[in-house]
Amino acid sequence: MELRVDGRKVFAATGGRPFDATKPVVIFVHGAGMDHTVWPLQARWFAHHGHSVLAVDLPGHGRSEGKPLDSIDKLGAWLGDLIAASGVSQAALVGHSMGALAAFEAAAQAPDRVTKVALLGISAPMAVHPDLLKAAQADETLASELVASWGFGRRAHLGGHQAPGLWMLGGGLSLLEAGPKGALGIDLAACNAYQGGGGAAGKVKCPVLFLCGAADIMTPPKAAAALAKQVADAKIVTLPDAGHMMMIERPDATLAALKSFL
Repeated sequence: MELRVDGRKVFAATGGRPFDATKPVVIFVHGAGMDHTVWPLQARWFAHHGHSVLAVDLPGHGRSEGKPLDSIDKLGAWLGDLIAASGVSQAALVGHSMGALAAFEAAAQAPDRVTKVALLGISAPMAVHPDLLKAAQADETLASELVASWGFGRRAHLGGHQAPGLWMLGGGLSLLEAGPKGALGIDLAACNAYQGGGGAAGKVKCPVLFLCGAADIMTPPKAAAALAKQVADAKIVTLPDAGHMMMIERPDATLAALKSFL
């Protein structure tokens, strides 16, 4: 499905079902350097079970036009505009990593537009290792390798994909390497610079799910727990044997948590 936000084309996958604005809407928001393809199981399930889905490509990512937005504040505002552009007044947001920060900020900036928000792999602040940030801003292959290596848990490094013959770590690396030039560096810089988590927490009025991977070394569960303490209506779920890329590493468990919450 194609929409227009700020005069630019935005692509969003609808989970294999036509988008219907009369149904409850769930918007899935990917992380740094990625696109809508990180949500295959979760987006499809909700689309086939009473919801309308937008698994969006953020500006300058995937099939969406424009340049990547260079701050979490801008991404949060953009998500509010996306909800309006889809023809609905409210939506639930599901964000991963940078997308979680953007969804959190959107819920703070436009509380009347966001019904619930699920945050996968979040910390605020979200400090980025200097070596990773430097490599990403220089468009070095090392950046994709580090994100893939640190993003997937130990189990995913060795195998563990539900489909025989597929390799989660290799798939993640391929996705990052195929991304638009410069996008990963801009995204990681935006995450690293964001200091608004505490302020946003006090403005979020809707229920919030913090979904953590027990083996996540990029945004450890303790970081999500610290942020959750500042939110009025927060729930924390931690998935065993999952790293930062939990929706790929533990797709069924991730879906179960989202089904229970949404």
